[in-house]
Amino acid sequence: MYLRKQTFEGLGTESAFLWGARQTGKSTLLHELFPHSQCFDLLLSNEYERFKRNPALLREILQTRDTAELVIIDEIQRIPDLLNEIQWMIVSKNIRFILSGSSPRNILRKGGNLLGGRCLRYELYPLIYREIPDFDLIRALNNGLLPRHYLSSNPGKLLSAYIGSYLRDEIMAEARIRNINSFSRFLEMAAFSNGEMVNYTNIASDCGVSAPTVKEYFQILEDTLTGRFLPSFQKKPKRRVILAPKFYFFDIGVANFLLKRGRIEMASESFGKAFEHFIYLELYAHSKYSDLNYPISFWRTTSQIEVDFILGDHEVAIEVKSTDMVNLRHIKGLKSFSDEYQVKKLILVSNDPYPRQVDNITVLPWKIFLDQLWAGDIITG
Repeated sequence: MYLRKQTFEGLGTESAFLWGARQTGKSTLLHELFPHSQCFDLLLSNEYERFKRNPALLREILQTRDTAELVIIDEIQRIPDLLNEIQWMIVSKNIRFILSGSSPRNILRKGGNLLGGRCLRYELYPLIYREIPDFDLIRALNNGLLPRHYLSSNPGKLLSAYIGSYLRDEIMAEARIRNINSFSRFLEMAAFSNGEMVNYTNIASDCGVSAPTVKEYFQILEDTLTGRFLPSFQKKPKRRVILAPKFYFFDIGVANFLLKRGRIEMASESFGKAFEHFIYLELYAHSKYSDLNYPISFWRTTSQIEVDFILGDHEVAIEVKSTDMVNLRHIKGLKSFSDEYQVKKLILVSNDPYPRQVDNITVLPWKIFLDQLWAGDIITG
């Protein structure tokens, strides 16, 4: 069993949405945290058909019970019309809901009601380091961190099914994409952009579609919580900086499969890229789960000096290197950034066996870095 870090911090007596990509473990989490709540699962065909035909049925059912009890509705995006009934029950009956789903895109596309600020928003991400007993980095970088995939002895088949049935079929249907081949090709090209700056024109040329269509495809991945952009840090730069954002898929395993990476081993080129992706996902999850919600960006000058991650308003600068022996070449980006900005912490995360100090830069083994991150010692908001 995984002890998830999503604990609905600050929920109190409010209602909430819980969003997250397929198979992140939303249903399992809700049953563990709220075992005595009444739950309606709209993935079940009989439940779906009953409420689809008659959304008012939900109000009729819930008016027969204690309004102090929490109600869970799973896969809420499948019947947006239920949200009008839910809003009435929140306002008129003080019934509390947790409404979970893969993303709000389908609701927004149909002009649905997202309850006008009456529901707090939470997300669940793939597993993180602190949620997994006896965490295995090589397993995580190869399998990805969706719960079923991480434990699997044959993650390739699960990833193939996931990408086929969800990333291609379901998301394409929801977004009403008609050109199957172009979107499938786009997913592969987006994977080549994973952890890299996005060039819409080049991707459009490779996919045989227009640059605006590629932008729309990336927006679909963002809307469905299966990818996100990492913006460029641009605050009052002395040097000329790159403005284009980077892009990351929400899971390492998904990127691996689309890239056809094969087995990732220590010290390989693919290890370095997957390792950086892993640290980014940990940072992003920490920002949200801790409720600090600090921004994360990257910094790169036109002369190709780069820092992988800037946290907050340049409070912390982090470079990620897969080496087990950091040297002066590896800290060049951090030193350049600290020449331009006042930074509280300069950290290089690596596979070094011991923490050490190189001038004003702290070199941390990745496990120690993540322990400090989740203990609240890296950034306090």
